[in-house]
Amino acid sequence: MKVTEKCASQGEQTLIICDFSPPRSADPATLEPAKSLGADFICVAYSPGRSVRVDSAMTASAISQRFGKEVIFNLATRDMNRLAVQNHLLGAEMLGLKNVVVLKGDDFGDKDLSRVKHVGDFTPTGLIQALERMNEGLDFRGRKLSSPSDLCIGATIDLSRPLESEAELTHRKVSAGAHFFLTQPVFGTDEVASFLDAYRAASGEDLSQPVFFGVQVLVKDGVIFSTVPQRIRTDLEGGREGTDIALQLLQDFSALGIKRIYLVPPILKGGARDYQAAQRVIEGVRRG
Repeated sequence: MKVTEKCASQGEQTLIICDFSPPRSADPATLEPAKSLGADFICVAYSPGRSVRVDSAMTASAISQRFGKEVIFNLATRDMNRLAVQNHLLGAEMLGLKNVVVLKGDDFGDKDLSRVKHVGDFTPTGLIQALERMNEGLDFRGRKLSSPSDLCIGATIDLSRPLESEAELTHRKVSAGAHFFLTQPVFGTDEVASFLDAYRAASGEDLSQPVFFGVQVLVKDGVIFSTVPQRIRTDLEGGREGTDIALQLLQDFSALGIKRIYLVPPILKGGARDYQAAQRVIEGVRRG
């Protein structure tokens, strides 16, 4: 199922996309944590930590086939040229995948750049536009495909960046053809309202594409992607569970009518994930 199709039939329920790290091994047993996740979609990250892992699309396909889950795969523009990217996307669709999130990918450090190359033939906005053209039946050269692709195109929003420029970038992604968005983790409703106001000012209209706002389940001494307010750090250091903090934020979101969530399970040092904590949050949301 496409993300947009699920959103269209959402009703009053909260929709949850849960982040999932592809394994650093081809052992199928490494996918078992996905089996118990009760999210509406499992979103497979792209090479987190810039490390060697199973391809995100292949991981998503395996999760779908083994466990019957709805899936999304992330694809970074960093590592492939235009031909390779579009070959990869057609292959993903042949595997039955319907949803892709386009992102840039973290920059390589100086040490990595001595061993690997940054390709970046596409910008994320450029790849979104190229994907929209593929959905119209044309490849990057403007040549006709045998049949149009039919991929639901996701993009990202980072609310830790200056809001005006991020709103303008989001509008460009909408114009390029993005169908839905995931945000980096946020820790308060004010950030959401400020961004939506900034988007309205930048584009002259409301953001109508579905946005799944990021909520990270925190753990003390874990890896955190965004700046965490001091009040939340104090709660964590005082022994409050990250699942409880996440559920409180989700209640605040729900009170404002925000019912599309991108859930980021705890990330432990070394890259391990606590999917059981994420499932406790999902169960808490389902109980209402």
